[in-house]
Amino acid sequence: MAKKELQLLIAEQKILNPIYVVRGQKIMQDQDLAEMYRVEARRLNEQVKRYLNRFPKDFMFTLRQKEFHSLMSQIATSSSSGVPYRAVRS
Repeated sequence: MAKKELQLLIAEQKILNPIYVVRGQKIMQDQDLAEMYRVEARRLNEQVKRYLNRFPKDFMFTLRQKEFHSLMSQIATSSSSGVPYRAVRS
């Protein structure tokens, strides 16, 4: 495998790994998306709230307690230090 192909594969895996299924939709946690954009999760959430009209209505939602526990069971070891409470459709 060429070096460029390997780099593309690694980049693709970095995007696909933090995608989970909740409510039948593919989602990412806010902190995973924020990490991809190299911003703090709280800043991402602030900007989504500030510019809500630029996002689809179902772009972001808060996880229910049961969904939170189910998601935690899907994640062997969380790479983030924050508590996942917001989900972004991917």
